[in-house]
Amino acid sequence: MTNLDYQLEQETQSEHGDIDQQRGDFERVRPLPRISVHVFFESEGLAKTMERCSQDRRMAKVNLRINSGGVSAAANMFAGSPTPNLLILETRADAQTLIDELGELAGVCDPDTRVVVVGHVNDVSLYRDLVRNGVSEYIVAPVSMADVIGVISTIFVDPDAAPLGRSVAFVGAKGGVGSSTLAHNCAWSISNLFSSEVILADLDLAFGTANLNFDNDPTQGIAEAVFSPDRLDEVFLDRLLTKCSEHLSMLAAPSMLDRTYDFDSEAFLPILDIIQRNAPVSILDVPHVWSDWTRKLLCAADEIVITATPDLANLRNTKNLFDTLRKLRPNDHPPMLILNQVGLAKRPEIAPDVFCDPLEIEPLAIIPFDAPLFGEAANSGRMIAESSARSPIAESSAQIAHVVTGRAEAKKRKKAGLASLMGLLGRK
Repeated sequence: MTNLDYQLEQETQSEHGDIDQQRGDFERVRPLPRISVHVFFESEGLAKTMERCSQDRRMAKVNLRINSGGVSAAANMFAGSPTPNLLILETRADAQTLIDELGELAGVCDPDTRVVVVGHVNDVSLYRDLVRNGVSEYIVAPVSMADVIGVISTIFVDPDAAPLGRSVAFVGAKGGVGSSTLAHNCAWSISNLFSSEVILADLDLAFGTANLNFDNDPTQGIAEAVFSPDRLDEVFLDRLLTKCSEHLSMLAAPSMLDRTYDFDSEAFLPILDIIQRNAPVSILDVPHVWSDWTRKLLCAADEIVITATPDLANLRNTKNLFDTLRKLRPNDHPPMLILNQVGLAKRPEIAPDVFCDPLEIEPLAIIPFDAPLFGEAANSGRMIAESSARSPIAESSAQIAHVVTGRAEAKKRKKAGLASLMGLLGRK
């Protein structure tokens, strides 16, 4: 009954199929605004679904409360207190009883409160009666997370609003693995290949290298945005952006140590919101630190790319990141992996297939170690494709650009065993 046309898979479908279907549905759902939602459930199924919804990143701004009881319980609770932006009410009552109970609720409901009813009868005439009585939506149990979040999105997200751009966060499994270099090259490739506007945000305020890699020394950048959130709008953002090429702009880091850079957990989220509204693609160069703000930012990004080199410490850190991010983002695709600096002479390495087995993925790209090419590009302030357009690394950068923007799909790998590296991971 929703505009997003969410449907449950048949009950005989496998659990993995259900999860993949919901992940595909969620890609079309925008983050919900800062609203208050109260749920009144009569079945454990809806209670569990709402608990899972509360953990989804798209509901990060939603103030959600889950209560037992149906329509009458809601009427009693709000008899002496204001109602929230949205009420989700489960009921097993027959049609006439439900209409009567909703009439009692209407007497205590604020005029701007929206109501969604979760029923157990698939009845078109009942649906029409409820809509005539002011109910925003009627959905039939059992409901999935996609059903619930889709209905809320239909009610509170303006369908005529400009779509949000795609955000891609690059982070290294360890310092020095080349995550920033790959992020910068990916941003340049997207802007050059697709003639699409891209904003690159260098979030390593103390040691960021985007200004060096693009041979630019702007006087303003991301520091002014994060330290002046009250001034942050499209006009202020435009003043802070530095043009790197026709379609690529940069929020540069100051790369100075004249002060410390300690941030609140949500310090960078307003910046992410505004750059997503102003560019189809935003590339986030996230430093290799684990703090409240990096965790929040990685949770909020649409895609995450982890860069690692093929050694044991990187494997341990990568697996920890994968495991943690899968828990924080249970309804999103897992992070993507780039293996970088592969084939360094005289360095013992873990083979790529052995490295990826515990992660149960295929690498997005395997980048060979090429010190002359990367060194020349870095020292001249150019991208790899500018220095050597025909090199395999430039081709890999183009492939990465296609996948992270959704223009191509990464290969899927069947679940692999973990036995091959459990001994290595157990070492200290």
